[in-house]
Amino acid sequence: MGYLVRGLRLWVTSPRLMLLGALPALVVGLVFASALVLFAMNLESLATWITPFADRWDDPLRAGTRFAAGTALVAVTVLLAVYTFVAVTLTVGDPFYERIWRAVEQRMGDAPADLDEPVWRSAARGISSGIRLFALTFSVGLSLFAVSFIPVVGQTAVPVLGALLGGWFLTLELTGFAFDARGLRLRDRRRMLGARRASTLGFGVLTYLLFLVPFGAIVIMPAAVAGATMLSRDALAANQLAATSRSADPATS
Repeated sequence: MGYLVRGLRLWVTSPRLMLLGALPALVVGLVFASALVLFAMNLESLATWITPFADRWDDPLRAGTRFAAGTALVAVTVLLAVYTFVAVTLTVGDPFYERIWRAVEQRMGDAPADLDEPVWRSAARGISSGIRLFALTFSVGLSLFAVSFIPVVGQTAVPVLGALLGGWFLTLELTGFAFDARGLRLRDRRRMLGARRASTLGFGVLTYLLFLVPFGAIVIMPAAVAGATMLSRDALAANQLAATSRSADPATS
């Protein structure tokens, strides 16, 4: 969680840079907020629409089934909304967030040089990673939707699982700048962050939950990019140290 706190400190040390990062979050956030309000207004109708089989059931069972359906819809919608909000905001505000990422890299030292590769290849790698991450997030959302129909367990476990998995996918998306700049692929990102799972989830879950606070994403988004950069650098350094230790160990040679 400390990574996000360190990212938030940039609001004090670099307020102009962080304000630039808040602008895309504000614009995209207004669109997403409107869509979520519309979703909330129609939640009961949607829960009824996806459970037509319960129309002839007695009221306690029918009401319970539709409550579970509503819970499932909320959990899946929140998961997908938070992830897509971050993905769209990063795309819309790419020049601003790249400046935040680069500023953090330079302050911490040993910033990566620009990759010597065509722009189309870098763009293709980013698009490919984004599509795969969205596919994973969507498949997880469908699984959570199914689990939500399990009485009691679904209504208690799904929100927790949604926050944990949402935080994981959120971190994978936010750390893209640091890993892509070093020519690393999504599978490398998942492996290195997975080796520091506690830190990754601590950062991701806190960010995910704060994004659910009204207008919280506007303040948190630029700080999350900065914090994700710090997390990425530590994950990369730990991976390099582990690789060096393995090469120096005669038993692994």
